[in-house]
Amino acid sequence: MALLKLGSKSEAFCCEGQAWRCKSGLLSDITIEIGEMSFYLHKFPLLSRSGLLEKLMNESTKDDGSLCVLQLSDIPGGAKAFELVAKFCYGVRFELTPLNVVALRCASEYLQMTNEYGEENLVSQTESFLNDVFSNWTDTIKALETCEEVLSYAEEIHIVSRCINSLAMKACSDSKLLNWPVMDNGNDSVHDVWNGISTGTKTQPMTDDWWYEDVSFLSLPLYKRLIQAVEDGGMRAGNISGALVFYAKKYVPLMNRQSSFKDVTHAKSGSTPSEADQRALLEEIVELLPKQKGVTETRFLLRLLRTAMMLQASPSCRVNLEGRVGLQLDQAILDDLLIPNIGYTVETLYDIDCFQRILDHFLLIDQASAAVSPCIMEESQLIEGCQSLASITRVANLVDSYLAEVAPDVNFKFPKFQTLASAIPEYARPVSDGIYRAIDIYLKAHPWLTDIEREQICRLMNCQKLSLEASTHAAQNERLPLRVIVQVLFFEQLRLRTSISGWFFVSENLENSQNVSGAIGQHADNATRDRGRSVEDMRERVSELQKECNNMKEEFQKMVKTKRRWNIFFRRKSQCNSKSGKPSEDATCQTVPPKVH
Repeated sequence: MALLKLGSKSEAFCCEGQAWRCKSGLLSDITIEIGEMSFYLHKFPLLSRSGLLEKLMNESTKDDGSLCVLQLSDIPGGAKAFELVAKFCYGVRFELTPLNVVALRCASEYLQMTNEYGEENLVSQTESFLNDVFSNWTDTIKALETCEEVLSYAEEIHIVSRCINSLAMKACSDSKLLNWPVMDNGNDSVHDVWNGISTGTKTQPMTDDWWYEDVSFLSLPLYKRLIQAVEDGGMRAGNISGALVFYAKKYVPLMNRQSSFKDVTHAKSGSTPSEADQRALLEEIVELLPKQKGVTETRFLLRLLRTAMMLQASPSCRVNLEGRVGLQLDQAILDDLLIPNIGYTVETLYDIDCFQRILDHFLLIDQASAAVSPCIMEESQLIEGCQSLASITRVANLVDSYLAEVAPDVNFKFPKFQTLASAIPEYARPVSDGIYRAIDIYLKAHPWLTDIEREQICRLMNCQKLSLEASTHAAQNERLPLRVIVQVLFFEQLRLRTSISGWFFVSENLENSQNVSGAIGQHADNATRDRGRSVEDMRERVSELQKECNNMKEEFQKMVKTKRRWNIFFRRKSQCNSKSGKPSEDATCQTVPPKVH
């Protein structure tokens, strides 16, 4: 830490309660009051160094020779800073450090202690020392932290901006080349290198995040200005995002609590910032985060969104976060998207509307990028198109998994399920197993759905894209409409027939291309026999599926015939009742109901 010793005289003052006196033995002829502290001093050492004190003394001098009393309640740094000012005026030894130089620089400016009132006056001394402070990373941070106490005065003489610019320049520079002394886990120890020889502890290898913790001790307004300064200095967006993530995790403890408000209210009152402070900080962090895609982790953005809902952040903040997540939804994972509903009036367990808005934003961006696609595409455009297809395919799998997770909720309405599932274009689902699983879970949890609703929900999946395992399950699923089961069996049978034709084609080619060589011929025979056995297995499977399909068709025809007979029965009975005037058991016209097979 930088250090400058001023003065040469030994201690000449003593403090008695709220009074501060000089031990020189001369009677005091001036009293300076700062708050509750009174300084009993002498005029000459003060007016010879300070233009303001000289002016005030001349204005308050009385002919009766009474003691001069001055009020300096507005002096920057208060009584503590004026104590050092008095020592400087009397030539008493004291040390100038990064922790007191800012207050002394502001106080000397306030008291007009320029070189007009003595060579090497306090203004020039503190200004020269500040330049030394700015050359050191750790000292600059300490000086910037002390600016909070005298912020308006420090802003006026540009100390704050100089500190921030110095830190930003160092943060944007390559620390491996410049060997900036850096704080070690918040301690004051530094590692210096001089002429290639280490004078302290061996310096640890430094990464891009070396400055995150050091600047995290700054207040939010100063930290915000520093982030804007490093951004203007050309720092990579990834490093800026990393610093903001570190700062948010440190001062928004609710982000680390993935439960409810009860955990926060049970915490000790003095251990965490208030919810209002956390909300204000979170909203500022969201505004500062770089807007480029992929710079900030999607998981962190979703944690911010969840915390914003818990803290009841502004709607603009939540919309901002939803848009950022939607921009890179393909990088999200299911657990982070399961955001619980906050409040007591909500219906569903998870905030499905929030996920719908995120998905809509992603699809809007994807459609906008797909719209700009000329007929003749360059190689770079073709690569971007493939990346876009892979991205929306990942999102489709994510949506299907999300639907399967929230489907058991009995309060999950059918229109919402349908809207969410149909938002994904069909080409984005190369396989329909995921959406089938979600539909099956939803039908199981909502047995009261009408036949029409069951038909509509099953239209969301393409039976041709079901895997063999999913097709086998769907063919035996009693929750599916009969039409869908027949359709599944038909496509499975069609797929098996296509496979069999392929096997026959391969088998014929092998038989026609047998070589004269015995080894090769033997190998071909073995391959033919293996494929023959596979073909037989395929045939058996096809015959079983044909039997199942025929049985279902017969059952379906029986149901249709039975329904028609009952319709004829009720029609005849109504005609008979109309002829007799009113229904009666003794009516002459009687109809025997059809037998149900």
